[in-house]
Amino acid sequence: MVILGIKRRFLLVFLFKLVFLFNGGAFLAFPQEIVTAEQYLKNVSDRYSLIKDYEALLSIRSGSAQMRGNVSHLAPSFLRIDFSDPAEQVIVFNGDLLTVYLPGYRAVLNQAITPNRRPAAGGASLASAQGLTMLRRNYIPTFVVGPAPVPLEEGSKEMVVKLRLTRRSISEGFRELILSVDRESQLIRRIEGRTIAEAQLRFDFTNVKINQGIPEQRFIYDSPASANLYNNFLFRDVE
Repeated sequence: MVILGIKRRFLLVFLFKLVFLFNGGAFLAFPQEIVTAEQYLKNVSDRYSLIKDYEALLSIRSGSAQMRGNVSHLAPSFLRIDFSDPAEQVIVFNGDLLTVYLPGYRAVLNQAITPNRRPAAGGASLASAQGLTMLRRNYIPTFVVGPAPVPLEEGSKEMVVKLRLTRRSISEGFRELILSVDRESQLIRRIEGRTIAEAQLRFDFTNVKINQGIPEQRFIYDSPASANLYNNFLFRDVE
């Protein structure tokens, strides 16, 4: 029964390749659960729900312009970005008040934020448990390539899982988002967004440190005495 043996080996090889492909290139023992993009996004959201605080180096690119700084987050909604480029620029959100300091204009912009408003800190505010909950509610996730890790970009040795998020309604500020998630830590490495004005934004998070015991005092900002204050710079109908 040589022919039968050949067919049996061919079938075993075929099944092995099939399992290999469905596991995204990583062989796992049966039974195997196929993770959907929606489930993967939930897993990332669950990961962030366990994070009390984090700090990281943040790079923001918009077209040819680039900004750099240190970002701090304290759950559930505290956020601070201290920029090194442009130097001394600061964005702080303490859960109730959004403050932006623009050193080039010696201006401090303040905006009270009610629960139905989201802070205008762009993609930085999405890398949190609250931000991911919002994404799961308002965007439809799909894998860019598949569940298998891929290089962060061409030539990169960093391996990430890429999710494409498409908005469910036209009210969302981003038409589309691409999340690049580190395959081991399940932390967001990069967020790429396309706005309703077709602007391309990219947020890179590196050197992420979680649960460092960041105090609330870090999110208290004392503006320079010489700065001009401008209140309600985003909207005036505070509810």
